[in-house]
Amino acid sequence: MLRPRALGFVLAALLAQGLGAARAETLRLAPGEDLSRALSRAQAGDTLHLAAGRYAGPLVIATPGITVEGETGAFIQGNGTGNTLAIAAPDVTLRGIGIRASGQNLIEKNSGVFLDRGADRATIEDCDFADNLIAIYLDGPHDATVRHNRIVGLHLARVSERGPAISLWNTPGSRIIDNDISSGRDGVFSVTSNHNVISGNRFHDLRFAVHFMYTNDSEVADNVSAGNDVGYVLMYSDRLSVHGNASAHDRDHGLLLNYANGSTITGNAVRDSEKCVFIYNANKNTFRDNWFEGCRIGIHFTAGSERNTISDNAFVNNRTQVMYVGTRSLDWSLNGRGNYWSDNAAFDLHGRGIADTAYRPNDVVDQVIWRAPAAKLLLNSPAVQVLHWAQSAFPAIHPGGVIDSAPLMQPPRPASVALLEGAP
Repeated sequence: MLRPRALGFVLAALLAQGLGAARAETLRLAPGEDLSRALSRAQAGDTLHLAAGRYAGPLVIATPGITVEGETGAFIQGNGTGNTLAIAAPDVTLRGIGIRASGQNLIEKNSGVFLDRGADRATIEDCDFADNLIAIYLDGPHDATVRHNRIVGLHLARVSERGPAISLWNTPGSRIIDNDISSGRDGVFSVTSNHNVISGNRFHDLRFAVHFMYTNDSEVADNVSAGNDVGYVLMYSDRLSVHGNASAHDRDHGLLLNYANGSTITGNAVRDSEKCVFIYNANKNTFRDNWFEGCRIGIHFTAGSERNTISDNAFVNNRTQVMYVGTRSLDWSLNGRGNYWSDNAAFDLHGRGIADTAYRPNDVVDQVIWRAPAAKLLLNSPAVQVLHWAQSAFPAIHPGGVIDSAPLMQPPRPASVALLEGAP
């Protein structure tokens, strides 16, 4: 039972909350009215409702707990310098607004919407971004949400002069969900952050769809990357969960892991890239239930990557299924289950769903060609043909490399393959 003094504190808090709720107002503005002045006068809990039309920026929101929402056609126009809108208070919501014309200085992080360190639990939703260097910059707030926005970046000739659509720095707990992002440099660029979720977004006409640097304990799920240079670039980041994503027609790589460790990559689908997957010095990762199709190289595995588990994946119609330059022997199977290989002409006489013989995607000739490309001139020579025959007849002369001791007879087909069909 509460003591009288404690009860008094509780009643006072409830009364204050009730009075705050009673004071909350909806302020309606029309184009030409001073939005900056209205923001400075707004109280916690107020809603500023903007009629369709143009409102002048730059603007700053410094009052906690206010909402700025717009009718269709309402937009804030920057003046080409600094941030079009900066948020420096917690619990602010921006909804249904167009954001235009930020500055063009990458060093100063010029953005359409800039969320400062005090902008915890901000929500940016259903907004339309265009002509901004960086659409949304999360510079240290906790638990922000960016969802259902349409972002079109800059079409500058030099990729290095473009900004990312959404930039994250030290913003734990923030979520980037169900946005449509195109042009500019990277779709989502995250540096030195953790516990973030990047989910349900569509990325196209970018350099990288998702670019992680020093971003740990985060999730990349159910996104679609189409027609970018690279889909998902995960670098110097640990304990990631990457699942249910699709990469269609990304030019260089669908998935790229560089110094990414202890992560699970499951249920993803990649189609028609130079390399479906590139793994460079990435360790202790699990690849399972992924679909890799139609790439020049299914998986390129190099630079001392250790203790990765690769099983129950489908390698379908890649020109070279695996490129592994090394002499160690790696068995890509786990608990009696390997991967599906579309070029594996095998039998299953026992009806177990597992091929009766092991599969080797590469041989010594492949390794010679990778190390000395000029050796391709000898591919049709009698000596090379004899070497191919000798390796098939005497497997012990293989120099090491990848072996799948329990190849699957049927491919696992993750749900993300369906996302490929709708990708442009």
